[in-house]
Amino acid sequence: MKIKYLDGKRFHAGLIAGGRAVIKSRNYLNKINVFPVADADTGTNMAATMQAILDRSKIGKTLHDTLSSVSDSALTGARGNSGIIFAQYLHSLSSELPKKGQITVKKFAESAQTAVKHLYDSLMNPREGTMLTVIREWADDLEKRSHKTTDFMHLLTESLDTARASLKDTPNKLKALAEAGVVDAGASGFVEFLEGIVEFIHKGSLKGHHVQPVEDIDIEEIDDHTEKPGEFRYCNEAIITKCKLTVKELKERLSPYGDSLIVAGDQAKIHLHIHSNEPEKLFGELQEIGKVSGSKVDDMARQYEIVHERANKIGLITDSTSDIPGELVDKYQISQLPLGINFGDKEYLDKKTIKPEKFYSMIRTEPIHPESAQPTPKMIKTLFDFTSSHYDDVIVLSVSEFLSGTYNSMKQIAANMENTNIHIVDTRQISASHGLITMRVAEAIEQGLSVEEILEKLSKWIEDTELYTDIQTLKYMVKSGRVKPFAGFVASMLNLKPLVILDNTGKANLIGKSIIRKQNMDRTINMIKEKLKYKKLYNYCIVHAENLPRAKQYAELLTTITGKRPAYIMPISPVVGVHNGVGVVGIGIMYD
Repeated sequence: MKIKYLDGKRFHAGLIAGGRAVIKSRNYLNKINVFPVADADTGTNMAATMQAILDRSKIGKTLHDTLSSVSDSALTGARGNSGIIFAQYLHSLSSELPKKGQITVKKFAESAQTAVKHLYDSLMNPREGTMLTVIREWADDLEKRSHKTTDFMHLLTESLDTARASLKDTPNKLKALAEAGVVDAGASGFVEFLEGIVEFIHKGSLKGHHVQPVEDIDIEEIDDHTEKPGEFRYCNEAIITKCKLTVKELKERLSPYGDSLIVAGDQAKIHLHIHSNEPEKLFGELQEIGKVSGSKVDDMARQYEIVHERANKIGLITDSTSDIPGELVDKYQISQLPLGINFGDKEYLDKKTIKPEKFYSMIRTEPIHPESAQPTPKMIKTLFDFTSSHYDDVIVLSVSEFLSGTYNSMKQIAANMENTNIHIVDTRQISASHGLITMRVAEAIEQGLSVEEILEKLSKWIEDTELYTDIQTLKYMVKSGRVKPFAGFVASMLNLKPLVILDNTGKANLIGKSIIRKQNMDRTINMIKEKLKYKKLYNYCIVHAENLPRAKQYAELLTTITGKRPAYIMPISPVVGVHNGVGVVGIGIMYD
């Protein structure tokens, strides 16, 4: 049967078949992923992009309407370098096809070839030997064959051979592929997509194409034949709407921030991908350019370590309310799950796309007080899936369930996973005390304790950990809703400075308030002195919100009475600062 034209229904059916073929090959694509970064996620990213198309796209009145829906779904749901390149090609194709009527072979081939130029223009440094090459050579072949046939079945079947040959040749164009003995994973995904379409054309039915949803497919561990990430550590993605710059202008503005830059879409909606070392500066720039959503920051160095250079058999995850220095996070290969921070419609990821200095500047100047947000279920599950597939066991340390819904979200998601090696613990702590517990567990893992031994000891460690929070003003607690406005008004009129601790259930309790803030410091030091009369000190740390001088005062006093310097002094996490505000100092202390 000859196919003389494409309409929305036919085109959408073919895309579904192609998308399902990619999802089905996800594990294989992960296994051969070595470029641009050997992070074993090309299959996952392309499958997620295809799943977004399957889930969100609709058949429109015209082919153009259908492809526009497909393109928008792909741009919104695209993940990773390969997923965004594919989404950009669909977007470029939708821009080239006529807005009305059916599409002939000749017009389709012309549009497919012209769309390649737009695809190359969207990239800062296009690399041959990748999906780009296969798409370009396939589109060129379409154009040549369109002069000899008017049948889509013949056109797509014959051009598939060209795409396969182009894929086979990718190692000759890219050294990393040749050294690893594989073809390019993204290019292979595109060929799988074409094969799914051609198979559908010949079978004439979507039956037999059913596969599991992306979320239910297990990730296989890849072979150790890959290279470390390059000079840029973080893989960043975001959706930008109402962009003030053209695609060309945006590329020029962002090019100094890193490499692997892809700007897919147009000013109405852009899906951005870039590797960089300073996500907070990058996203600060993006917030000035348009509305940013769907932010994602992956630590490629940590991913590589987990796959290839695991220091231990037990993995450790904590959320971003755990205040522990970056050098310790790196030393112990800890994965941190960021909570969200929203200043009105400005969205940030705690410690990833916003750092304390920027946050505390904004909290003073922005007209809207920020709100905190739990990590999305998708973020939690993605991290759990990846980490649990590479460790014998994973310990997850959560902020107190009385201070955030994060713990319950983690428990619910883990309960619905097949892996049973994830152990989620409510630390009943936050900030400095949460950081101490994280450090203690990391040390135990390094010392070679079993997961059973650590979990048994962990209950006692939590019980022996305390947090003292010396707050400068109740203003921010009132704004965040933690304190009733009237109580805050009375406290401000009396110039009261509260002192807060966490009880043994993880709830925040006011234990004192003073007019002169030095009284809070004296009271904190005296309480710790009393405890040290009958308890042995394990360690302590100090955190602050733009109040380093007061933090150092505490350090001097505590060093005198304990004979030990603090494990660290560091800024408080921005998401904790949402409720405590500027000037606060926290002392986390663990007894042994």
